[in-house]
Amino acid sequence: MAHLVPSGKWDARHLGPVPHDSSYYTKCLFGGVLACGTTHAGITPLDVTKCNMQVNPGKFNGLISGIKTIAAEEGSKGLWKGVGPTFIGYSLQGAFKYGLYEIFKDTYMNLAGEEASAKYKGAIWLAGSASAEFFADIALCPLEMTKVKIQTSPAGTFPIPTFTALAEMNKLKADTRFPFGSLVPLWSRQIPYTMAKFFFFEYIVQLFYSHVFTAPKDSYSKPTQLGVTFASGYLAGVVCAVVSHPADSLVSQMGKPSNKGKGLGQIASEVGFASLATKGLGTRVLMIGTLTGFQWWIYDSFKAAMGLGTTGGK
Repeated sequence: MAHLVPSGKWDARHLGPVPHDSSYYTKCLFGGVLACGTTHAGITPLDVTKCNMQVNPGKFNGLISGIKTIAAEEGSKGLWKGVGPTFIGYSLQGAFKYGLYEIFKDTYMNLAGEEASAKYKGAIWLAGSASAEFFADIALCPLEMTKVKIQTSPAGTFPIPTFTALAEMNKLKADTRFPFGSLVPLWSRQIPYTMAKFFFFEYIVQLFYSHVFTAPKDSYSKPTQLGVTFASGYLAGVVCAVVSHPADSLVSQMGKPSNKGKGLGQIASEVGFASLATKGLGTRVLMIGTLTGFQWWIYDSFKAAMGLGTTGGK
């Protein structure tokens, strides 16, 4: 059924249960802060271990043994290194990722028109998510570089408190390439990741409501809808982890002191693509699958609580 604005023209902003006005987009932006900031901060111990497995695979060759090694050398607080810049950085990234996705998706649908939007739905999901992530990574980059430096520096060689670390990164910017030295590898990691995350999430949700929950979406309870959200997010996250892992490894390698001043191509050739693609991958699949499932669940829970409805459908 066509959804019309008062003028009678089809408008993607009027397809959902509520109009997509500035209030809607602002709430989605805040939902993104909750979804990304809290989840990334909560799995900091996994992230610390994964980064060290990528940078020093000889010493950190497994998740459990890596956690034990860090805890033995630095205490339990060593597993929470970088939690400050992680929370701030991914809160900013989440705001842009989710908030701008909603804006870009509606914009591209309106540019395409009603028929093309229905026919090329997947292309619109991909374009909207890529556009949103482009800006999200600019906000994330300085905090991500600081996080990686904190997490991969030998104990006692780099400050851990967030703002002290940021100041130190700025002081050493000739060496660290702060604040945007990692932006290109970050784009190469995050844009494919986000495109996969949003495309496969929307696609899997659509499959659920087309083949499993075949009654009208709004006839199902909110817990059921949020269950579909979590399952779709988890499955999408597994795909995301595999797609983005080589670039994620490269970002971690850039924080290694021995790679100071080296170009991305040189680092990649020295480490080898097979190593970039596989070292720490099991940990990242577990981490990103769970992370993505909970991010979508938190985001849609917030949207549902605000009366905005859950994401996706037939």
